[in-house]
Amino acid sequence: MIIIKIIYLIGGICFILGSLIYLFFRHQRRLKARAFLMREAVRNGDYAFRLPTSGLLPGERALQQALNDMQGDIARLVARHEVESWQKLTRVLTHEIMNATAPISSICQAYLSNPQIKGSEYEEGIQAIHDTSKSLTNFVDSYRKLTQLQAPVVEPLPLVSFLESIKALYPDLSWHFSLPQNATLEADHNMLRQVFINLTKNAIEAHATDIDVRMSRNDHPILLFSNNGEPIPADVAREIFIPFFTTKSSGTGIGLSLSRQMLMMQNIELGLSDNCLSGYHVTFYLEKQDTIKTTK
Repeated sequence: MIIIKIIYLIGGICFILGSLIYLFFRHQRRLKARAFLMREAVRNGDYAFRLPTSGLLPGERALQQALNDMQGDIARLVARHEVESWQKLTRVLTHEIMNATAPISSICQAYLSNPQIKGSEYEEGIQAIHDTSKSLTNFVDSYRKLTQLQAPVVEPLPLVSFLESIKALYPDLSWHFSLPQNATLEADHNMLRQVFINLTKNAIEAHATDIDVRMSRNDHPILLFSNNGEPIPADVAREIFIPFFTTKSSGTGIGLSLSRQMLMMQNIELGLSDNCLSGYHVTFYLEKQDTIKTTK
């Protein structure tokens, strides 16, 4: 009997040890899978992902949470550096193009005012060169706004009344607000108004009929702007904040990039959410730590 009990005891110990070893290696495989997912996300330029912290030991949970938070910081830094790079490039291009077109326009104007040119076979060609140069100058001048924004005047804005003023501009749309009546946003009124107008115009051009604006709380408040227009394809979504990028035949490609730049000057992040609000096809978010408040 004693031998049988010893055998059962040894068997039980082996079973427990085997289970612990199995659980240990399964846990290690899951950690390796997490590391692989994070490495692939960074390699593909996706800095906004968040992995769950459930099923982790306390130290691992704290590390995963820190990595999740770090992804958001990296995404904001990358977006800021992209904006700064495009600003520098746009500043150089506009300067060089304006330097090249100004003398062309001036010379053409001088020739067109010459009596010997008026009515001659050269007038039409010179006029075409002058008009093209002027159009190019106007085109380039419109992009100077990307590099010549004035400093924002940040103040508490009552969100509900602010959004009602935007709603009044587009009465044909169906608007839905899910915000506390006392919610405020620290922002520049004129810049924020331009951002919401740009987002609304884009929604209308995507054949949206419904707009939803609400506050979502995770670690801190986030303002969500959703519409039921046509979904944005994944390949286009990666490019929409690049200056001059557009899929519209008559678009300029500066609306979203300008909106992101204006908000970035106020330390507010504008981005396209990976998870759309239920019932909608496109959701943008405006996020800043402690920027949206509700008063008691």
